[in-house]
Amino acid sequence: MADQVTILAIAGSLRRDSYNKAAVRAAQALCPEGARLEIYDIAGLPLFNQDEEKNPTPKVTDFKQKIRAADAIFFSTAEYNYGLPGVLKNAIDCASRPYGDSAWNGKPVAIMSAAMGSAGGLRAQYQLRQSFVFLNMDAVVQPEVAIAAAHQRFDDKGNLTDETSKKMIAQLLQNLVAKVRLARQAKK
Repeated sequence: MADQVTILAIAGSLRRDSYNKAAVRAAQALCPEGARLEIYDIAGLPLFNQDEEKNPTPKVTDFKQKIRAADAIFFSTAEYNYGLPGVLKNAIDCASRPYGDSAWNGKPVAIMSAAMGSAGGLRAQYQLRQSFVFLNMDAVVQPEVAIAAAHQRFDDKGNLTDETSKKMIAQLLQNLVAKVRLARQAKK
């Protein structure tokens, strides 16, 4: 389909049974018609080292290619110590460097989060949004999807069971796809 929208989803957690990995799997099932969501696992990305940025590892090269091939990016972030997980910040840095070769440039983006606390990861979302300014990413701002008390919203197999969260994720994805299509129209 010529109008197909490809979304690259990235969970900001390395934990095997991460709620954020489960949330992107749920998003995959909730993706609107005419769009597909591909999940990228950031495990194995090296720690960003500016001395090595011009000699990227195969994992970094693959990551940047996947980002560039996608029409939009969809993050699901955990929150650690009131902030963005280090592994997600590292992934962002790996794909934004060297200066002038950022794979993120101009990408429409949406964020959700899942956390055990009552704020559901909102503080991490806000830190992530700050990065979008320099990365030149066009963020969907509504709805804010923060799955609070995540341990109560997923079953023991990692399936999202909360209907309100499902509806909000579906709306966020619809808004992201609409942003991509609007940008395509503007380019015509």
